[in-house]
Amino acid sequence: MEAHRTVIIGNANLFTMGGSNRQIEKGGIYAEDGIIKKIDKSAKLQEEYPRARFIDMKNMLVLPGNVMTHTHLYSTFARGMGLKDAPPANFVEILERLWWRLDKALTMEDVYYSALVYLAGCIRCGTTTIIDHHASPGAIDGSLDTIARAVLEAGIRASLCYEITDRGGREEALAGIRENVRFLEKWKDNPHSLLRGAMGFHASFTVSDETFRAALEAAIPLDPVLHIHVEEDLSDRKDSEEKSGMPVLTRLHNLGATRFPILACHCVHLAASEYEILKNNNIYVIHNPSSNMNNAVGVAPVMEMMDNGITVGLGTDGMTPDFFSEMKILPLPHKIKSGDPRTFPFDRLYQMIFLNNPKIADLFWKENGPGYLEEGRFADVIGLDYDPPTPLNAGNILGHILFGITSGMVNTTIVNGQELMRDRRLLHLDEKRIMAKSRELAAQMWTRF
Repeated sequence: MEAHRTVIIGNANLFTMGGSNRQIEKGGIYAEDGIIKKIDKSAKLQEEYPRARFIDMKNMLVLPGNVMTHTHLYSTFARGMGLKDAPPANFVEILERLWWRLDKALTMEDVYYSALVYLAGCIRCGTTTIIDHHASPGAIDGSLDTIARAVLEAGIRASLCYEITDRGGREEALAGIRENVRFLEKWKDNPHSLLRGAMGFHASFTVSDETFRAALEAAIPLDPVLHIHVEEDLSDRKDSEEKSGMPVLTRLHNLGATRFPILACHCVHLAASEYEILKNNNIYVIHNPSSNMNNAVGVAPVMEMMDNGITVGLGTDGMTPDFFSEMKILPLPHKIKSGDPRTFPFDRLYQMIFLNNPKIADLFWKENGPGYLEEGRFADVIGLDYDPPTPLNAGNILGHILFGITSGMVNTTIVNGQELMRDRRLLHLDEKRIMAKSRELAAQMWTRF
């Protein structure tokens, strides 16, 4: 969908977030072709640009749209599904008894509708950018185009990749490489597109050296970001040490992966020796606390990584499109682990959510991306019906987000200056039809599972 060429998102209680967070009461954003050109008082912008379309935010709290740096759209159809075996007792059993069966059962139509459902949830929750990691071994070729069609219909921003793995044999691994390469070539040079590609891998313990080398060689002309699960569970690290004599990041470094930027998701069980690899290469760690707790894999050493200058972002790993809920969960496991309520102070929370996540998104959208509001960046904003019970200002906004604001307060979602939701009503998606079709397809997939 096309953004209005010129638009003023005005009459807002506006917070820019980012490195120079400002509050502008009765503030506004003037955007051209989805890019912010000026932020000022709303009335002043209307005087200066009288022909711009005016979106009246009616004094709502206005924030940048949330950026989610790791998720799985295809996980949607797992919601409410029963397993055929005893409950998994460890992480590998969770993969074997749930996710590796589910992804194999997906058809191309399932891929499309599972994406649409999740994307509709993103719009409702104020999540305007996602970095997705996909798997559908029974429907590889064209799967990223299918997801892209859903993304364009929904209107949010997304980076997509297919997870390369040797689980299904050599031909399936090569098909995953081809799918990533094809999609990367298609979207690489589109400067203002909603879509970007990456080179996806499942995890070290399911990808051989031969497959890694083939994928990395194919990536050289495209210079992509690599997107991979790293040491989510101790089993991944042990597998790498047993097979190669080194932990996962060391193995990837020795194979040549660190010539590219890497999204290293989870990193719960890092070896001490790997901190230097993280510090000295273009590697970004993605923390997924609710998923890590749900899978009982441990608590990632996030504070230690950030203390070492490592950029750590926040994702949900497919658990939910509700990024506000993940923000609230973020510090809790770390406080419990340390036994110290001072653990994960507000400045670190703010850094991860409103500085690091935009920095990670900029890997794909080249330094004019989403995540905070500033001239030259995308006009991706959300408006919330939040009537603060205590003073609200630039210094305490994070406290209100963590302890007062919920995703149910999101009234309006705007991406590229284009309204996707207003008054909690999705403007471009037929949500009832999508949910009805999703239920039908999910029930069929459950029988195949």
